[in-house]
Amino acid sequence: MNLTGLQIFNIVLWIFIIGYALYQVYFFMQRKNSAIMLTDEEFRTNMRKAQIIDVREKNDFDAGHILGARNIAFTTFKQRYPEIRKDQPVYLYDQTTVMSGRCAAILKKNGYKDIYILKGGYAAWNGKIKKGA
Repeated sequence: MNLTGLQIFNIVLWIFIIGYALYQVYFFMQRKNSAIMLTDEEFRTNMRKAQIIDVREKNDFDAGHILGARNIAFTTFKQRYPEIRKDQPVYLYDQTTVMSGRCAAILKKNGYKDIYILKGGYAAWNGKIKKGA
């Protein structure tokens, strides 16, 4: 059976699409099994009793972040997660939810229990923020 260049391209394209879809499903399931998603309102209701962690990079955090949040960037999270207390709820957010889902999986794997993620991330936040100079 001889395949044309277009047929080979279509096969490779479909393999890529299926691989990407499986990759997305994997991270969705990882996030779902590691943390509870909270709406903007739910997040705001109990945030005073929680540790709010912004996992975006420092320059994004400095440009604006949720009031009361502290920054532990995703790129340094594996080294710095022990700074987070296990005896208090952990509220995570990033710009959307991709990085916070991965951070939640790291925390869950290391014995943290009360892990929550802001649904829609900072982009969907309507509460108080602190903007950098």
